[in-house]
Amino acid sequence: MSRSVFTFIAHDVSAFARLLNRELEACDGKPGHVQLLNMLTRSAGYRNYQHFRAQFEAEDRLRLPTPVPELIDHLRVERVIRHFDEAGALIRWPSKTNQQELCLWALWSRIPAAQSFKEMQINEILQAHHQFGDHALLRRELVNYKLIWRTPDCRTYRRIERRPPPDALAIIRHLNARWTDPAVRPSNVR
Repeated sequence: MSRSVFTFIAHDVSAFARLLNRELEACDGKPGHVQLLNMLTRSAGYRNYQHFRAQFEAEDRLRLPTPVPELIDHLRVERVIRHFDEAGALIRWPSKTNQQELCLWALWSRIPAAQSFKEMQINEILQAHHQFGDHALLRRELVNYKLIWRTPDCRTYRRIERRPPPDALAIIRHLNARWTDPAVRPSNVR
């Protein structure tokens, strides 16, 4: 049998203590477990323990599910950030696949949403945001990771709108802070 855990709150401790004292004075001898539960919950304003439990369970059923906080692997984020310069440009292609994916998310964030681009335009965007001279690799990997879509003839490209994973969002936010600082913003970026 599983044990349920309920949060017991007494909003006015003084009133709670007075009511509990009355309950204990009215009791003959030492109260048993169920008797003590009923005394505690009556002192908090419930009819008995079953009433308290039913109220708690109903409130729990009616409560909207709370979102699970997104966990960020800060060490991974820090390692990936090292692949970018002070201005936020990718300076080298990481050897680890999980780091490559996060770098691609950062580049994805630099591609304007809801617009179609010719191959030359996508190349220009990628060239403006990396320094190791292989925009074709980046373009191909963006397609492979389904971050951008392209026509079968490779003439038209479009960013695919998706929510980045938590680690990617952390990197994008970090790099955006760099981009907004005019002292480190590269001159070749509009």
